[in-house]
Amino acid sequence: MPYGIRLLECLLQAGKTVYLVYSQAAQMVAQQEMDFDLPSSPAEAQKLLCKHFNVAPEQLQVFGKYEWFAPIASGNSVADAMVVCPASMGTVAAIACGTADTLLERAADVCIKEKRPLVLVPREAPFSALHLENLLKLANYGCTVLPPSPGFYTKPQSVEDMVDFVVGRILDQLLIPHNLTPKWGA
Repeated sequence: MPYGIRLLECLLQAGKTVYLVYSQAAQMVAQQEMDFDLPSSPAEAQKLLCKHFNVAPEQLQVFGKYEWFAPIASGNSVADAMVVCPASMGTVAAIACGTADTLLERAADVCIKEKRPLVLVPREAPFSALHLENLLKLANYGCTVLPPSPGFYTKPQSVEDMVDFVVGRILDQLLIPHNLTPKWGA
């Protein structure tokens, strides 16, 4: 969850419009890993997160699990890319099978069919053969699988430095400039 929250912060600081969808499991993980109470109501979550990140509601829009009229549910939407961070293996499996039973799964399905960037940051270790098959299937569909593996060549001094390394790699995939970590060879 620290990767997801930091990514959200960086996207908003970069001036990007973010459409956010999260699961009930994400609420539990946010509480467990960060002592962060993520409301179950999308409207309450939007209000809380906009205040927390000091952004306007137009820049950060939060949608519920079954809001089928959200812009990200359609191929003619304006979303440039999608990141599932963190991605549970259940979500990975649902996306790989194309079930599209929730808005998150549908939005991922839209990215795949429209050939838009879809970055998956899996939260599991070790991977089972089933996990690897689903991740390979998605990679073969053009998705980027980006395990949250911090690089130690940057000589991180804190957990935040390690989180920033992974978030920087995600931003690189989205072609969003950042200064979270030094560039190799620079």
